Amino acid sequence: MTITSTHTKQYVLPATVQGRLYPCESCPLRSLPAFREAEPDELEFLNRFKKGELLAQKGSAVLVEGSRTPHLYTLLSGWGFRFKLLEDGRRQILNYLMPGDLIGLQGSIEGEMQHSIEMLSDSILCVFDRSRLLELYRKHPGLGYDITWLASREERMLDENLLSVGRRSAMERAAYLIAFIHERACCTGLGSGRRLIIPVTQQHVADTLGLSLVHTNKTLRKLSRLGMIEWQEGGCRVINLKELMLIAGWEGLGTGRRPLV
Repeated sequence: MTITSTHTKQYVLPATVQGRLYPCESCPLRSLPAFREAEPDELEFLNRFKKGELLAQKGSAVLVEGSRTPHLYTLLSGWGFRFKLLEDGRRQILNYLMPGDLIGLQGSIEGEMQHSIEMLSDSILCVFDRSRLLELYRKHPGLGYDITWLASREERMLDENLLSVGRRSAMERAAYLIAFIHERACCTGLGSGRRLIIPVTQQHVADTLGLSLVHTNKTLRKLSRLGMIEWQEGGCRVINLKELMLIAGWEGLGTGRRPLV
């Protein structure tokens, strides 16, 4: 099945929910140091809350702006991004999605989704029954706090993105974005060091930073000449993370552990 957004791209919707390949108690993400441990009763509830896994191909849309869905999702593996479109097709990328990120919570409050989600790679998503969200808050306040924490973290990331668009120079914007994505990806098992390739195009970067593609290309070439990044066909590789952070005036993510729902 396909769906057409307000611009010309035809989005392929992922296939139906598959069987349970990853029970919550043996989730491969839970062994990563970035995530906090869950209580046994919380894992038991999450197993009932979860309906299965969704397999999404690169370029497919998990959520489309203006649609309604009975599901919430947690990204188990792969990459994606959240974005909004203007009527003429101009796109603003709001954030990038990585393993452990909760997707679709906004629809629980607003009804219709106010943004779209596209996958940057073949991905697996855990699928949860949205109708049981109130039960989660009533019976498992610890998990309710975790969801509030994740929503608060999303707000903090948007604050930093707004600072970039509003006050950082083009060089500072690009340095922050690449350093931030690189750090998050390393924490969530997507790779480490120079082996990690961020699977974005220069158009993705331009649509995130609010710059023209020409200006973005010049900025990224400057960072490349300075030996901070290397642009490849498959995406961007960070060569000197410390210098990127210095240019951006960003101190990094910190060492705290985060919840996983």
